[in-house]
Amino acid sequence: MPKLGMEPIRRDAIVKATIAELGVKKSLDVTVSQIAKRAGMSSALAHHYFGGKDQIFLAAMRQILTDFGAEARQQLRSAGPNERPSAIIRACFAPSCFTPDVIAAWMTFYVLAQTNDDALRLWRIYQARIRSNLVDALRPLISDPVEAAEDMIALIDGLYIRAALNAPQEPKLAENHALRVLATFLKVNNDKT
Repeated sequence: MPKLGMEPIRRDAIVKATIAELGVKKSLDVTVSQIAKRAGMSSALAHHYFGGKDQIFLAAMRQILTDFGAEARQQLRSAGPNERPSAIIRACFAPSCFTPDVIAAWMTFYVLAQTNDDALRLWRIYQARIRSNLVDALRPLISDPVEAAEDMIALIDGLYIRAALNAPQEPKLAENHALRVLATFLKVNNDKT
């Protein structure tokens, strides 16, 4: 079995330290030195592996999005064909998305995406994936899955921000709200047919 080198272990430690520091600071006012100290290494080593603070932060967001993707796949695996849109909503409001560190990272990510092209590109990839998944899940259930998916994405984003700012310990409230709107979309569509 090949030996795992130190680089992936150190990169992982830096990513985890970045998410933790964002949770403490709740802004991008986090220095590479603070991240490196939390990770138990020098800031020079953190710069060596990532290049700079923005790249470190983007690696942290990629990890959060990877974790979210795993949550979504798990929810979708246990969902029946007509339950797939609900499964995606449940993944968006899973407790893992509402830890203080992850909330702080998401809020910071939205701000960074306004000024950083790489962050904006990553946000667009996330949006395209969730849109694609929702369109696919809604296609057998609704006449215009694209429009419904766009509406649900806007709702999910708004509910996430609202829940994160007002009641981060209660993501179930936001999830229930999104599920009620989905049920309304499905009912209206069924009434038309």
